[in-house]
Amino acid sequence: MTSAPEEPPAWAPAAATIALLTTLGVLVVGQMYTVLAMLRPMADSWATTSGQVTWTATAFGFAYATGFLVAGPLADRYGSRAVISVGLVAATIATAAVSAAPHLAWGIALRVVQGLTAATFTPAAFAYVAHHIAPRRRGIALTCVTSGMLAAAVLMQIGAQAVEAALGWRAVFLLSAGLIALGVLPVRRILHRTPRRQTSGGLLQAFAAMPRLLRRPRLVALYASTMTLMAAFIAVYTAVAIAGPPGIAGRSAAIMTLRASALPAMVAIPLLASVLQRFPAPLRIVLAIAVAAVTVAAGSLLGGHTLLLALALLLFVAAVAAAAPAVVETVNATAPHACGAAVALYACSMFIGASLGPQLAGALTAQGFGGILRIVAAALLLGIVLALPTLRRQRSE
Repeated sequence: MTSAPEEPPAWAPAAATIALLTTLGVLVVGQMYTVLAMLRPMADSWATTSGQVTWTATAFGFAYATGFLVAGPLADRYGSRAVISVGLVAATIATAAVSAAPHLAWGIALRVVQGLTAATFTPAAFAYVAHHIAPRRRGIALTCVTSGMLAAAVLMQIGAQAVEAALGWRAVFLLSAGLIALGVLPVRRILHRTPRRQTSGGLLQAFAAMPRLLRRPRLVALYASTMTLMAAFIAVYTAVAIAGPPGIAGRSAAIMTLRASALPAMVAIPLLASVLQRFPAPLRIVLAIAVAAVTVAAGSLLGGHTLLLALALLLFVAAVAAAAPAVVETVNATAPHACGAAVALYACSMFIGASLGPQLAGALTAQGFGGILRIVAAALLLGIVLALPTLRRQRSE
């Protein structure tokens, strides 16, 4: 009689935390991707081209990546809950401001501010999982949170496309700001306070961890591999929007369907977390990037076959979703005493890659959809090579 009620309290707080961080990950990280579904309407509003509007995604991404370098040490020093709370308030204001941008230059500038404020979330969320989630549940927590962030690339594009069609592109940012604001109260109620670290170096010591981490060649190579993987991920979805496979080019409903075809992968990977964790994290990274390279190469040949292309994208997104938590696990294991700084550098490399993705696809538009995907597949081969040192380290241990 007494044993039955004991398990829910042990699991319920962790489940609530995972659900909250995953949802916020979709909303906050998804702000980078909303513009990819609105390139043409934004271009028309600002009297410019879709290619020029991709700079709003790149500007957000670089600012987002730069902000991680501050947010990670801040999370180490002041606690994840405090950093996430303040960041959500700032991101709400910045996101609403983007809706008022009168032309492209202002749009890019405001997206920079939005990226800097949104950057507080990701490294703080990963640091919170590392410090507050029990080790036996940490793997599935990381998988859910990272899958949510990757799902944002699909979900937020679908949502943005639907809202833009009904209310215009400016409404997308206003609605996003309102949803982000709603996250502040649950953060204060559900997340636990992290005790401040009492160290003689103070905040400067938290920042000093970064140069030390960057002197580890295998860790730097892993960051570079992550950059390659994310550049490929965003380049593929940008190619769908601006280059268009022959079977769906210019058909908004078909493009939305193709984007949505990857969503089952976002659900399947967290469900398979316990199975995937039977393999060492470095091995999962290498195998996942290899699968991503093969599926993108296959997709480059399937532009005229929408269903087969959707299947290829499904497997590609599943591979990316499987790689992301494995990278975070490896990074946390490599730097257990500076999780915030180490994950901040990971997230920085992740979104530098994501920022380069739209520009890569834009520069290769003349190559067509298939040509872009073939070059992306070649880039992923480089990602495998960069990840191999981490695998060799695992074998040596």
